[in-house]
Amino acid sequence: MLDDKDRIFTNIYGWEPYSLEYAKARGDWDNTKDIIAEGRDWIIDEMKKSGLRGRGGAGFPTGMKWSFMPKENPDGRPSYLVINADESEPGTCKDRDILRNEPHKLIEGALIAGFAMNAHAAYIYIRGEFYNEGSAVVKAIKEAYAAGLLGKNAAGSGWDFDVVLHRGAGAYICGEETALLNSLEGKKGEPRNKPPFPAMAGLYSCPTTVNNVETIAVAPTILRRGGSWFAGIGRDEKNTGTKLFCVSGHVNNPCNVEEAMGITLKELIDKHCGGVRGGWDNLLAVIPGGSSTPLLPRDVCDTVVMDFDSLRAAGSGLGTAGVIVMDKSTDIVYAIARLSEFYKHESCGQCTPCREGTGWMWRVMTRMVKGNATVEEIDMLWDVTKQVEGHTICALGDAAAWPIQGLIRHFRPEMEKRIMEYRKIAARAA
Repeated sequence: MLDDKDRIFTNIYGWEPYSLEYAKARGDWDNTKDIIAEGRDWIIDEMKKSGLRGRGGAGFPTGMKWSFMPKENPDGRPSYLVINADESEPGTCKDRDILRNEPHKLIEGALIAGFAMNAHAAYIYIRGEFYNEGSAVVKAIKEAYAAGLLGKNAAGSGWDFDVVLHRGAGAYICGEETALLNSLEGKKGEPRNKPPFPAMAGLYSCPTTVNNVETIAVAPTILRRGGSWFAGIGRDEKNTGTKLFCVSGHVNNPCNVEEAMGITLKELIDKHCGGVRGGWDNLLAVIPGGSSTPLLPRDVCDTVVMDFDSLRAAGSGLGTAGVIVMDKSTDIVYAIARLSEFYKHESCGQCTPCREGTGWMWRVMTRMVKGNATVEEIDMLWDVTKQVEGHTICALGDAAAWPIQGLIRHFRPEMEKRIMEYRKIAARAA
C-alpha cells in the first residue's frame, strides 16, 4: 500500500490544470539546474540505485540503459533521447493520463535524461489518436521555452536542450522502439535487426535511447528525493518504486492508479476499483499486463503479486500493468480470439512467422469460438504459438502467441467442451 507522501503523480486525474504555474506548485521544475549540476555520473548512479526498471513493458533497468550511451562522440554525431508515447497496447492508458495531466513532469524528465546521456534534443513520438494529449504536451513545451526551461541554457543549467513532439499514425508496431525510430525518420514502421542497438546507431544512425513516458516522467522526483527513497518502495530490490496501474473490465470502478510495486492483485482491485463486478467469487480471469500478457485464472489471482518477477513466475508478466478483469459472464475463448484478430491486423508483415502465423492462429481461434474444430487442433495451435514465439525480429510475435498460450494453459477444458457440443449438434443435424 502506497502512502500519499510517496506519490509521484499528484495530478494524474486532472484535478488541477496542467499548466506550468500549477506544475511548479506541485513541485515540478524545482531546482532542476541543481540536479544537472551534480553531473552525469551522479544522475546515472542515482537511477541505478533507485532500481527503476522501464515502465514500457520490458522492465530493463533504466540507469543501466542510460549508461550505455557514449559519453562523447568523437565522430561528431549528436546523441538523441526518444520518448515512446505510442501507447497502443489494449487495456493500457497510463501514459495517456501523464501526457494530458502531468506533461511538465515528462518535459523536465526529458531535460535531465538528455543531459545524462549527452543529448541536446528529445523527440516525443505520440500516438496519432492522442490528439488532445498531444496538444497538451505542445502547450507545455511552449510554456517551458517561454520560461527559459528549454532551449539555450535550459533551466539555467548551461545545457542547451530542445524537445519536439512527433505525431504517429496509429500503428501498434511503432510502439516497438526500432520501428518507432524508422517511423520517426519517415520510413515504414518496421522493426530493425539488432545489433546494432539504438545506443550505438539509433535515430539517423546516431546514439539514441528510447524510453517510455512513465520511465522519463518519474526521473526528476527520484533524483530530488534520492534513489534510496524509490528503492525503499516495493517488494524487493528487483521490483522497486511506484507504478501506474490501469484497471479496466468487469470492476465496479475502472481506474488508473499509482500504487507500490508488489501490491497484490486482489488488494489493487478491491481497494481502488470497488471489487469485481458481482464479487470476487464472480471472477473468471485477469490479464495483468496489457493484452499481450497471458491471462491468469481466478485461483492464481487470489494471491498473485503485481511486480515483474512474481507475474513471470506465475506464467504471465507485468508488461504495461494494464489490468483487464473478466468475470464469469465473459466468453473467454471469444475474448482471446478477438485479441488474435488485433495482432494479426497490426503485424507489419516483415517476419514470416508473424505474417503467416498470426493469421493462421486467428482463423483457428475463430473456429474454436464455435467449437468447429477437433481436440487435436488445440495441440496444433499450441505448437504454432511456440513456432511464432521467439522467432521474430520484435516481440509482436510473442504478443500474439502468449494470450492463446494462456487460454490453452488454463481454459483447455472450456475449449474441449465447445468442440464436443458442436459435434453433438452436427450429429443431430445429420
